[in-house]
Amino acid sequence: MCLGSALDIFRAGRPPRATFVDYPLGHSSGKPFDAVDQLGIVRAALGGFARMQAAGDIQVLGNQWGEDQWRAEASSTKGQDTRQPRDESPQFQLAADRDAAIASGALTA
Repeated sequence: MCLGSALDIFRAGRPPRATFVDYPLGHSSGKPFDAVDQLGIVRAALGGFARMQAAGDIQVLGNQWGEDQWRAEASSTKGQDTRQPRDESPQFQLAADRDAAIASGALTA
């Protein structure tokens, strides 16, 4: 089970099972110092093992961070955060890795 805050990466990387929470990056397992939020997220993620039936399933939690100023900061090209849109095409370190993905059926040629 992968737990994270980057839905586009989950969709591109296709982990066996994933739980997405729409929180700022680095806070996938909950708000700092909020044990109730953290425990709820971890329990929901672990509960996904019973609910998710197919490889590649992604459960999306409905948790809300609160104020959304972090969204504007995360997508800004000013200041520290200058992220670009992700390239969702599969990337491989070696040609053999790509060949293995094709052979396994995880990737079409």
